[in-house]
Amino acid sequence: MRKWFAIAVWLGVVASAQEQPRVVDPGGAARAPSDAVVLFDGKDMSHWTTTDGRPARCKVADAAMTCTTGVGDIASKERFRSAQIHLEFAPPYMPDQKGQSRGNSGVYLHGRYEIQILDSYQNPTYAHGSCGGLYGQAAPLVNACRPPEQWQSYDLIFHGPRCGADGKVQAEATVTILQNGVLIHDHVKIRDSVKGCAEGKAGESGPLLLQDHNYKGAPVTNMKFRNIWFRPIQDAAE
Repeated sequence: MRKWFAIAVWLGVVASAQEQPRVVDPGGAARAPSDAVVLFDGKDMSHWTTTDGRPARCKVADAAMTCTTGVGDIASKERFRSAQIHLEFAPPYMPDQKGQSRGNSGVYLHGRYEIQILDSYQNPTYAHGSCGGLYGQAAPLVNACRPPEQWQSYDLIFHGPRCGADGKVQAEATVTILQNGVLIHDHVKIRDSVKGCAEGKAGESGPLLLQDHNYKGAPVTNMKFRNIWFRPIQDAAE
């Protein structure tokens, strides 16, 4: 009995000497974790600009921003290297459109790597261009879309690329994504990050960018967003 008591005391001492995990308030519905960088809290567009630095022109009402075709791509002022990212979006109902013309937008990690936003509810298109697709590279594992005009969510774990001084890739960027709580990408490597290192454009950090799917003849699209935040995270090798 004394032996086991001594072992229990020793284990308690060791445990108390270890560095304890940092305390984070996890937040809740419409409330970000306490250590998050909030990019949109439903009040204003102060954390966003167009890609050429002008004030973002998306309208804010009812705790959501509505970005209408023609406002241009918008990028966050705050930048990150690797992060946990959360955003919610509601594609419009566009029954007269189909494929890539129905509720099209996108969220770009580091302003470079696109995760497609699309009304993919009963709206087939090419696989990597469907909602949740890593555009041009990987289709989502499943179609987890809700009907248009309903709020949907992306939760992403993004590890940015690491590039050497010689432009060679030390580690490719990766992304894991849950859409509406369903896993749709599991630690997928982003091939474009290889090209970014070679071009010297991948960098150490970058913004979150929301796409305006605007081209000659594009249908008017009113895309809604809300509850956008990120939490910087460290890579395993750091």
